[in-house]
Amino acid sequence: MFANITDYFIPVDFAGSPDLRRRVRIIINTALLTSLFSLNFMLLCWWAQLMPGFYVLLFGIISFLLLVFGYRAGWYSHVVLGYSFVFVGYITVLVNSVYQGGYYAPTTWWLGLCSVMGTFLLGRQAGLIFFGLGLATVLAFWGLEQQHYGFPNLVPADKAQFWHLDILAGLMLILVVVALVFDNINTHTLRAVGAQNELLSERTAQLEQSLAGLQAAQAQLVQREKMAFLGELTAGIAHELQNPLNFMKNFAEVSTELVDDIGGTRPGGTLRAAGLEGEILAGLKQNLREISQHGQRATSIIKGMLEHSRAGTGQRVPTDLNALVEDSLRLAYQGLRAKDRNFSAELTTALAPALPLVAVVPQDLGRVLINLLTNAFYAVQQRQRQLSTEAGYHSKVTVQTSAGPGGVEICIRDNGTGMSEAVQAKIFHPFFTTKPVGEGTGLGLSLSHDIVTTGHGGTLRVESREGEGTEFVISLPV
Repeated sequence: MFANITDYFIPVDFAGSPDLRRRVRIIINTALLTSLFSLNFMLLCWWAQLMPGFYVLLFGIISFLLLVFGYRAGWYSHVVLGYSFVFVGYITVLVNSVYQGGYYAPTTWWLGLCSVMGTFLLGRQAGLIFFGLGLATVLAFWGLEQQHYGFPNLVPADKAQFWHLDILAGLMLILVVVALVFDNINTHTLRAVGAQNELLSERTAQLEQSLAGLQAAQAQLVQREKMAFLGELTAGIAHELQNPLNFMKNFAEVSTELVDDIGGTRPGGTLRAAGLEGEILAGLKQNLREISQHGQRATSIIKGMLEHSRAGTGQRVPTDLNALVEDSLRLAYQGLRAKDRNFSAELTTALAPALPLVAVVPQDLGRVLINLLTNAFYAVQQRQRQLSTEAGYHSKVTVQTSAGPGGVEICIRDNGTGMSEAVQAKIFHPFFTTKPVGEGTGLGLSLSHDIVTTGHGGTLRVESREGEGTEFVISLPV
């Protein structure tokens, strides 16, 4: 019931936090209780015929009630309410002390209650303000006493004992009731906090359940994506392997017919023409060469798929990328020179001297660099052949490393044949290649892209202009 009375004086549009609402309820409770006990002392003053105290307490009761009603109407904030309430209490104690003996009045030491109430209601600053005000008042009473100023004591001598007893009992009762109010409010607050914690636990359980469902759905989506990619990859493998195997089958059949021709007869029984042995043997040799070439292509496709499956299985270690780039550049150049002694290109390196160590799988990243450098050498080699009669063309491959905010970059640039936009859009697709049959499987760039993005969390992008050159940029996080 008392809580309902307190909440009545809280504004309807109150939008403060639960802690602020608790503080406001304490201020209102204290003001109402003080009004109730001030009524007791007012009746005591009327009984003792102490009319100044009667009127002062009446003023205090009316002021307290006006303050809480004014707060309910929204005329001022809870801070103004608290300061005004404690100040009116201070004025009430001050005037009563003046008419009850000044420094020796039984109500003077109630000034300490003003600082205590200020601290509880408004905080440390208010407590210090009213402590200083009460101390200054007591010192003023004491100074006037020292100057032999006589404060009137209007309390009748025959009622003084009852007077002191009633004031002491009232003070004790006020403190007990205030303590009970605090305990009630704290209990109510703890219950509210407990209810909020239970609601929070329930919501947390719901969120965890939803998160588990989302993770399961995400796992299913990833699995479906993997299965879709696996299906696409399997179809690509079957298609790519079918071509060299068909070539091998066809050339084997033709070779069988040539062997029959060497035997002297054809399937129809017709005699072979004279002098065809040399042509048949030459055709048979060419067929065997084609069978070997397409067999090697099938082997290369299978080897590339095995590299795809092994990519990303190594252990990451802090690596000097400049040293790895130099080794890969030397190996790629020497590998192409071993196949074509006439090939040559200008090699330029611009390696950042303060490049930090990066945690990578050296074998996998080295494979990426060799693939990209081999493609760069192939591009300048093709342009050399196309522009063999053009004066002034010099094949050039440039490798550059640099450190940026949060990562490093490796740039491989060539001035070869370049690529069209249509080719660039498919360059990282498995089995896509622009090289002639037997010279590429279409898995090198696909494998490189997978190693950089999936295996190392980086990016691999390409910029190219047809007839001018190509640039591959590897970005790796530090």
